[in-house]
Amino acid sequence: MLHLLNGDSTADILKQSVVQGEMLPWREALMAGPTPQNLSQDQWIEVRAKHLSEAYTLTFDDCKRDLSTLYAGLQSFSQHDEVVLWFEHDLFCQVNLIHVLDWFSKQKLGKTKLSLICIGEFPGRENFRGLGELTPAQLASLFDQRHEVSDAERQLAAEAWAAYCSPNPQPLAQFLEKEISALPFLRAALSKHLARFPSVRNGLGNIENKSLELIAGGASEFREIFPKFGIAELIYGLGDAQFWNDLQPMIKAKHPLLTHTNMAEAKPALANAVQLKASFTFTETGRAVLNGESDFITLNEIDLWLGGVHLRPGNLWRCDEKNQKMIVVPTPRGSMLEN
Repeated sequence: MLHLLNGDSTADILKQSVVQGEMLPWREALMAGPTPQNLSQDQWIEVRAKHLSEAYTLTFDDCKRDLSTLYAGLQSFSQHDEVVLWFEHDLFCQVNLIHVLDWFSKQKLGKTKLSLICIGEFPGRENFRGLGELTPAQLASLFDQRHEVSDAERQLAAEAWAAYCSPNPQPLAQFLEKEISALPFLRAALSKHLARFPSVRNGLGNIENKSLELIAGGASEFREIFPKFGIAELIYGLGDAQFWNDLQPMIKAKHPLLTHTNMAEAKPALANAVQLKASFTFTETGRAVLNGESDFITLNEIDLWLGGVHLRPGNLWRCDEKNQKMIVVPTPRGSMLEN
């Protein structure tokens, strides 16, 4: 039996339980960085390794090797009588899950059974964040609740993954108008993904706007902001490294929204206490953007991947929260994006 788990933490816990089998932790973060369509597996690994190495200050060769090992582990499914997928309700997990289910939808499973465990709550765990916070006994108690993945689930995941990887967000917005209850956590998670697109109000996505609101509310240090964000926006499922990376464009922009103190050189691997104590304060521009008086994209360049959408000059998609739709807008006059 092969267990594909949503990270090393969950894998380490399951190894301590009574559940038997080979453990394969899913070491990817597909909610961040490019996920373009129509790539071969070798091209896909190249693209993802480049992103991971740049985002987490790792070597490209190490990332490429780890991804190759991961997909080789997936390919070994035929050596097992059953593959059990362990995932959660949040966006981080749901994007990984639809990718994995899409991958399996293209395989001939033969005699291998594909099963799924995917939860959004656990008895006695208020504000449940994920499988990695459970004890070995609690995690093992989920094993008998697994179900065989249905054709409907595989097909729905394949449609969702194709929409997520589309070069514009409209297919995903249209997908969310369908009946998708076969994967019950997908609608809420992918709706929050669309909210990551720059707002028509100020050019920032929901994650950045919520972060600024928390700082404006008095949470100045990273170690304060991150847990408060996790409570306010639990659906994203961000780790500290992903959240750290989301703050950086607001600091490093030509017209920054935040300044920082008590911080060593910015690194996504938050291993030292200095970075956890990093303190953020608003610039005048930052307050204007938060209040909707200025626009981040008009002031600064944009070169950002959200799934398969590459936000850049000529492809500026925004989230119109008031009318609940995605729109593409021309490059604003006077913007740095104009040639």
